[in-house]
Amino acid sequence: MPLLKGRLGLETARIPHIDRHGLMWLGRGNLLVEDGTLRFVAAGDEFLPPGEYLIPFQTVSCFVLGPGTTVSHDAMRITARHGTGLLFTGEGGVRLYASMPFGPDSSDLARRQIQLWSDPHARLRVARRMYAWRLGEILPENDLDSLRGIEGARMRETYRQLTAQYGIQWDGRRYDRKNPLNDDLPNQAINHAATAMEAAAMVATAVAGAIPQIGFIHESSGISFCLDLADLYRDSITLPVAFSAVREFQRQNAGLPRTLESVTRKLAGRTFRKERLVSVMIDKIKELFEDDSGRDS
Repeated sequence: MPLLKGRLGLETARIPHIDRHGLMWLGRGNLLVEDGTLRFVAAGDEFLPPGEYLIPFQTVSCFVLGPGTTVSHDAMRITARHGTGLLFTGEGGVRLYASMPFGPDSSDLARRQIQLWSDPHARLRVARRMYAWRLGEILPENDLDSLRGIEGARMRETYRQLTAQYGIQWDGRRYDRKNPLNDDLPNQAINHAATAMEAAAMVATAVAGAIPQIGFIHESSGISFCLDLADLYRDSITLPVAFSAVREFQRQNAGLPRTLESVTRKLAGRTFRKERLVSVMIDKIKELFEDDSGRDS
């Protein structure tokens, strides 16, 4: 996509390719309309050079707007008129602040989710598929509480292996909701990384048009399905990000101190963008709710 001549004047720069779901990630700039055309004036960051870009919104299903982004009223009007989504997130998708409109112009996936959730046998089958994806094998138990117990035992071993791999001293998982800062550094970092992962799952759920409240493993939370989705990546992304953040925090330059939360969020954002995590999650949502009669994996 060529760069328009404009105030910042870099004619050779190109906007990053839109991913396969039509998501365009923008940050540190202004999304506006000039002469009836949608444009993005970028101040520049590690993903997009500074400049003024023409955006054919017909090829974009959803704009994901990170920190430092402003949107004009005209831009909101045009995106709403054409059904183009607009999400306001933390950098790399580590927070979800607002979305408009909510989901695609189709209820097919949401209706399939309700259909599977409302049938006890289908609901358990979906839960088993999610555990199989996460743990790499189909578990024999057909009871959700038993599956949770097996997961807990596997997680204790995963924690042990990762703390050894990253050289982190750790006495086990715990979380004081009333005073989370009393937790040790690894537990604090896990909390921050998990919050970032849950936000990425919320972004994917919003884009896919799934229902966040309808979970298959988690039940009481208003984002139960997002928690189900986030847990798929706990071993492969959330925990490695957390332990890497602790190591980076402990090694940081004393003259430029950063909080553990800041280190974890930035590392999570970079990892999510590198792994194209939101797009991967959207694919997983669609795969999960396809016609899976009689299958567990």
